[in-house]
Amino acid sequence: MSQCYLCPGNPRAAGDTNPKYENTFAFVNDYSAVKEQQPEYERTEGSTEDLEASLLKAEGVKGVCYVLTFSPKHHLTLADMSANETLPVIDHWTRIYANHLAASNPLKELVVKVNLSVSKEDAPTPKDEYRYMQIFENKGAAMGCSNPHPHCQVWTTSSMPEEPGKEMVAMATYRKEHGGRHLLADYVKLELAKAERVVWENETFVVICPWWAVWPFEVIIIPKRHVRCLLDFTDAERLHFAEAIQEVTRRYDNLFECSFPYSSGIHQAPLKGTQEEIDNSYLHMHFYPPLLRSATVRKFLVGYELMAEPQRDITPEQATVRLRNCGGELYRKSLS
Repeated sequence: MSQCYLCPGNPRAAGDTNPKYENTFAFVNDYSAVKEQQPEYERTEGSTEDLEASLLKAEGVKGVCYVLTFSPKHHLTLADMSANETLPVIDHWTRIYANHLAASNPLKELVVKVNLSVSKEDAPTPKDEYRYMQIFENKGAAMGCSNPHPHCQVWTTSSMPEEPGKEMVAMATYRKEHGGRHLLADYVKLELAKAERVVWENETFVVICPWWAVWPFEVIIIPKRHVRCLLDFTDAERLHFAEAIQEVTRRYDNLFECSFPYSSGIHQAPLKGTQEEIDNSYLHMHFYPPLLRSATVRKFLVGYELMAEPQRDITPEQATVRLRNCGGELYRKSLS
């Protein structure tokens, strides 16, 4: 579209012009939430009786925020794209992750072995080292997305964010208490055996409505083998991962016959970490969708759910059955 700042050849808010890209394109967000260069945060020093110093604690965070387009075609979403069309997105995610690994990260040795369609020069490279990279997509106006052109964001930060940080602690504790076994590996084994919450699976991935789900139709994509990060994938596994993402997004759209909104994100090994932290990590992808009963009725975390604890409007087992039945061709293809 002529006014879209993500389409090939169009100008962006800061004045730069997009190249005539054919698959994916990544650039530093013109409205970055964190920046590489910013003033150091000045801590408030005081005695233990100084209430401000004791209670109001903050820490400065530096980083880089990127935007990554999925396709040059403005009207597409991941649900419209085939696995082969989604593969360049995964290749670009992997290359950005590889470019941002700290020099001390044990995963560095994998970079020279990986075969990707995106070269090192075609993906952003940072000036500094960062602790963590969060890849995420907000799809739809209901999830705060301001531009319908298919894209995601990639944030790198000097600190560990709360959610992946909590997961890392839980996975480290579980592994220590269970003789080196991985929490998500055991969880996959359990879910495949019970088969009550498995929406779909292929040779290397499983899509599950997790037992702990809060959001209606929440799913998680988990590899069947221990994968620490995107660099651990084989060529076949990257394509299988693309298939899993396509299955989830297409079934979402088919569920209420609409362009289904969601927030999704990949959790994986940190950019900078110890060997133990790296090995404790287990890559997985969360999908949090807000729609509850129809294309116009969404779930709100309010009242008791906001003040006390979330309540389920639909069980993971019920959601699983409905998503299983939403396979097949994307609904809007039969409308054209």
